[in-house]
Amino acid sequence: MNRNATIAGLGTALPPPAVQDDLWEGFFAKHYTAEKRALGKRIFANSGVRTRQAAVSPLLEDVSEWTTEQRMRRYQVEAVPLGKEAVGRALTDAGIRADELGLFAVCSCTGYATPGLDILLARDLGMSPSVQRLFVGHMGCYAALPGLGTAADFVVARGRPALLLCAELTSLHLQPASTRTDLQQIVSHALFSDAAAAVVVLPNGPGYAVRDVVAVTDTTTADHMTWEVTDLGFRMGLSPRVPAVLELHVRKLVDDLLGRHGLSIAEVDGWAIHPGGPKILDVVQQQLGLDDGALAASRGVLSAYGNCSSPTVLLVLDALRRRPAPPRRVVMLAFGPGLTLYGTLLEASTVTA
Repeated sequence: MNRNATIAGLGTALPPPAVQDDLWEGFFAKHYTAEKRALGKRIFANSGVRTRQAAVSPLLEDVSEWTTEQRMRRYQVEAVPLGKEAVGRALTDAGIRADELGLFAVCSCTGYATPGLDILLARDLGMSPSVQRLFVGHMGCYAALPGLGTAADFVVARGRPALLLCAELTSLHLQPASTRTDLQQIVSHALFSDAAAAVVVLPNGPGYAVRDVVAVTDTTTADHMTWEVTDLGFRMGLSPRVPAVLELHVRKLVDDLLGRHGLSIAEVDGWAIHPGGPKILDVVQQQLGLDDGALAASRGVLSAYGNCSSPTVLLVLDALRRRPAPPRRVVMLAFGPGLTLYGTLLEASTVTA
């Protein structure tokens, strides 16, 4: 019997929201030096973000001078309930119990502890002691797609359910105003947000079948996007040249992905593109020749939730599947350090085992 790996459930969890203008006026306008304020205000205003979430809001608590140890301790406090909520919703959506899972995979680049989220949530949610676990760190914004590919491969090979959780708390890594890469920190502080998203992958059944996963990494541009562990949290390095690198690679990646299945861009009616920022979406739209409607879900997620790193592309997929007429065929695209581009082809399935 041919076995599909099908996304049968999806759940999200979000910390309290904050309005972008309030974040600027209430904290960041005073966080930067006078000569950076006018530039910072323009960056915040042009980020494409209107509201976003923070488990640790700078309007309530300034963590910019916290040590990495303090931030990691807080990560565990905040990430466990957030992950538990997302996983619980995904399991309910799929109609299965936690103890039925064969694999539990977690992606996160914003915090580390041992025992980690995979162990603590498996315990708290009643997963089987024999559940296999995988923790993926430091892949950044594209981690959901290799995570989904791994979960799908497990399901196809073993015939057992898998669950992927992506959980990020970027708010914990607010950097001091004196950081050596001021402009890059302003951009990252204007874009990044917190969220958790989980997907349940089952053998066969209704949902979105994971048809294929592809990737390309341009190691000549590895310094364009970095995530450095420092004594004061993790510091983002974000070059303005990132969109130009995507411009070189994204069309070929998508053509290769679709060509393996005899498909063209015109035959895709759903696009879940990681909204790394407005320029990222502009480049992808131009290179793929997509209309504004194709990018509406991604731009809507950026506006409402910001760039939440690894969970973000799953938030876009959730927005697509909740439409009155969900798309039949979806291409997911996400980008991150490497520079790395990942693509995944999903196709609606009503097949039952």
